[in-house]
Amino acid sequence: MKKRSWYRRKRWILFSIVILIYISVITYHRFKPLPEGVSYASKVHELSSDEIEFLYDLTYDKDNEEVYDHSIFDEVNKTIKEADEFLILDLFLFNGYTDGKRDYPKISEELSKAVVETMEKKPDLNVILISDEVNTTYGSHEAKQIKKIEDMGAEVIFTDLERLRDPSLFYSGVWRMAFSWFGQDGKGWLPNPMAPSAPKVTARSYLELLNVKANHRKTVITEDAGMIMSANPHDASGFHSNIAFKVKGTILNELIKSEKAVAAYSGGDVSKFPDKPISNAKATEEVKAQIVTESKIQDSVVTAIDDAKEDDLIYIGMFYLADRDIIDAIVDATERAVDVRLILDPNQNAFGQQKIGLPNLPITAELTKQGNKHLSIRWYDTNKEQFHTKLLYVKGKEESTIVGGSGNYTSRNMDDYNMETNIHIKASNDQKVMEDVDRYFERMWTNEDGTYTVDYEKYQNSLSSYKYVMYILQKLFQVTTY
Repeated sequence: MKKRSWYRRKRWILFSIVILIYISVITYHRFKPLPEGVSYASKVHELSSDEIEFLYDLTYDKDNEEVYDHSIFDEVNKTIKEADEFLILDLFLFNGYTDGKRDYPKISEELSKAVVETMEKKPDLNVILISDEVNTTYGSHEAKQIKKIEDMGAEVIFTDLERLRDPSLFYSGVWRMAFSWFGQDGKGWLPNPMAPSAPKVTARSYLELLNVKANHRKTVITEDAGMIMSANPHDASGFHSNIAFKVKGTILNELIKSEKAVAAYSGGDVSKFPDKPISNAKATEEVKAQIVTESKIQDSVVTAIDDAKEDDLIYIGMFYLADRDIIDAIVDATERAVDVRLILDPNQNAFGQQKIGLPNLPITAELTKQGNKHLSIRWYDTNKEQFHTKLLYVKGKEESTIVGGSGNYTSRNMDDYNMETNIHIKASNDQKVMEDVDRYFERMWTNEDGTYTVDYEKYQNSLSSYKYVMYILQKLFQVTTY
C-alpha cells in the first residue's frame, strides 16, 4: 500500500510540474518582449499634397452586372517598374491558389512578373521580399511566385513567427511544448486549407496553422515611392474591395525602418537595406503623416475617435470589427453626439467558403442594442468577394484624420500578435487626399451610380443563437483570425 501511495503521489508531482511548465510557457509567450522595432510609431512627417495619393478597389453592382473599379495593383506594378535603386516588398498573401470556381485576376503572377522583368532590365536593382510562411503552407511546399523572384537573386525573408507573441493562448502552449519539436519532413498528404488547387500539406502544417498568427503587412517601397495597402497580391482575393495610400518624400525612411526591423529579427540580411536616407526639398505643412505598426495602430485609431467633437462625422470601412478598445471608443463618440457611420463586410464569404457572419454580426447587434441615434450601420453588398477595406475617416469642421492600411480592428491585429502597417494622416478638409476619401465614403453610403451598401437589417436578421454562441466560444478559446 505504501508503494502504491508513493507512485500515486509521484504521478501528481509529475502532473503538477507539467502544468506549471505549461502555465509558464503560455504566460511568457503571451507577454514576452517584442522584437526591436515592432509596434512602432514614427515621427510625423510633413508632405505636400502631391506626395500622397488615395487609391481603392471597389467591386459593386450596377444594372444587375458586377462592376470592377480597381486600380491598386496597376499602381503597384507601375511603382515596381519605376524602381531604380531598391525595391522592398512585404506581402502577406502572395500566391495564385484559388477554388477554381471563377476566372480570378492573375494579380500574383503579374506582380511577380513585374519584379522579375524589372530585375532583368536593371541588374543593379536591390530587391528585398518579406512574406509570411502561409504562402508555403508552413513549409509544406514552395511558394511559386516568390521562388521566381528569389531565383533572380532577391533577398527573400519569411517572417519568423516564433518571435511574435502567441494569441492562441491555450493551443500555442501545447504547440510550443510538444508539436513544434517535430520537423517538416516528408510529402504532404492532406488537402491544403488555402485552396483545392494548392499543393497537399503535412499534418505538421495544420498544427502550426492553428497558432493563427501572421505577418499581415502589405507594403511596397522604392527610392521614389511607398504604398501602404489593405490588398494582397493573391488571385483568390482579386475581386475584393480594398484601399491603399501611395506616399513620397521623407516618410519613406520610416517605412524602410519598419521593414528592416522585420528582416533583422527574422534572420534576413539587413545589409541589403538602403543606408542613405531619402531627403525631400519639397516639404510643406499641407499634410501631416505618420507610419504606425501593430498596437500603435490601435492607439492612433482610438485617439482619433476620442478627439472627435460634437457634430463631427466618423466613417469606418472595415472587414473585421471586434477590438474592444475601438468599440468602446465608438460608443463613447456617439454619446458625445458624434455621428458614426460604419460600413462593414457581412462576413459571409472567405475564398469561396461560406461563413456565418462572425465577428461583425454579433458586434453590431451589441452596438445597436444601445439605441443611439448617432450610430448608423450599413453592410457592403458583397457577392463572392469581400469588403476587405481597413479605413478610418474622422471629418472635423476644418481638419480631418485618416488611419488606413493592413490592420483589421481585432485583438489579433491590434494587440501586437500580427504584424501590421498603417498610415495616420492629418490635413485640412480642402486637401485632395481628404476630398478623395470623403468622396469614397459618400459614394458607398449613398449608393451613388451603383449598389455598394445595403441596410443593416438585410444580414442582421440572420444572427441566430448558434452564431452568437460560436462567437463567444471562438473568442474564449482564441482559435479565430479575429
